[in-house]
Amino acid sequence: MSTRRATISDVAREAGVSASTASVVFSGKTPTSEATRARVLAAAEALGYTGPDPRAASLRRGRSGIVGVVFDTHLGTAFLDPVTTHMMDGLADGVSRLGAALLLLRDDGETVSEPSLHTAPIDAAVLIGCSPRMRDSLEIVRGRGIPVVVVEGDAGEGVPRVLLDNAEAQRAAAQHVADLGHRDVVLVTLPIDTSRRRGWVAADEPVRVDVTADRLAGAREVFPHAPMLAAATSSIDEGTIAGRTIFADPSRRPTAVIAQSDLLAAGVIRAAEEAGLRVPHDVSVTGFDGVVVDGLAPHLLTTLVQPATAKGRAAGEAVAAMLEDAEPSGLDLKCTFRAGTTTAPPPTT
Repeated sequence: MSTRRATISDVAREAGVSASTASVVFSGKTPTSEATRARVLAAAEALGYTGPDPRAASLRRGRSGIVGVVFDTHLGTAFLDPVTTHMMDGLADGVSRLGAALLLLRDDGETVSEPSLHTAPIDAAVLIGCSPRMRDSLEIVRGRGIPVVVVEGDAGEGVPRVLLDNAEAQRAAAQHVADLGHRDVVLVTLPIDTSRRRGWVAADEPVRVDVTADRLAGAREVFPHAPMLAAATSSIDEGTIAGRTIFADPSRRPTAVIAQSDLLAAGVIRAAEEAGLRVPHDVSVTGFDGVVVDGLAPHLLTTLVQPATAKGRAAGEAVAAMLEDAEPSGLDLKCTFRAGTTTAPPPTT
């Protein structure tokens, strides 16, 4: 028995129409009569033809039809953060006009897996700038001559970037805390480098992750001397670890904590309550992202709401524009400050 896949020519012959007419029925680019359309679809069903082979279209275009998205951590860990999920939804929308699929790649500098950023058959790449390895990944992609878009990172000359007003937004949250009367504040940050070391950070220690550095700069405009504690990743567990460190000594507890993500802020709140502190009566906490965090109720977090879906969509549309030899646009996005129930004036002594 033959196992040859039916072709559009087979369908046309069965339906008694030209191959171009049958092709038009499946592409939908040119209207056809209902009778012709019904005849072609009936012939296709009879032959088991489900549509054009996407590999053939890709070969005609000289493309793979795949856009790579680079993460520097386990994908399971990455997708625990709602920001990632929203961003990926937007990214899929942004590249939809290309008919492209998304390939998730892990590039942590240690794990060896295939396909890798070195070998994956991708037409373009999207690098997440909060990755400590973003610059290394960028060099690999540029060495392959593949168009690349960076989300929230400094990629250098000629590389499109999707940017958030991280510094300005974080400054707004810090100013809100200052306006409430807080002076004794601790900053809980995202990772500062590839080591993902957690713990207290010296004032002169370099911060090599762009998103962390930008948000830190915004907070430092208001609280230039606030102690800084780095987390290993953006998660509730890491926020809890940070909070336990911050609240360990009852004689040195701050009246406010500014966290660089909502997940970290939720963990800090959990640690504060473990220590017998009331939020916001004893300690105020702010986050960053504006996502729904399970287990945070009844609190409504004071935070910066970032347009995560729009951020991903902007990156996808930039990729599509580059592959169509057009100029990417709409790459600068802004966050919105949202006052919640986790901030209040400091306790009176």
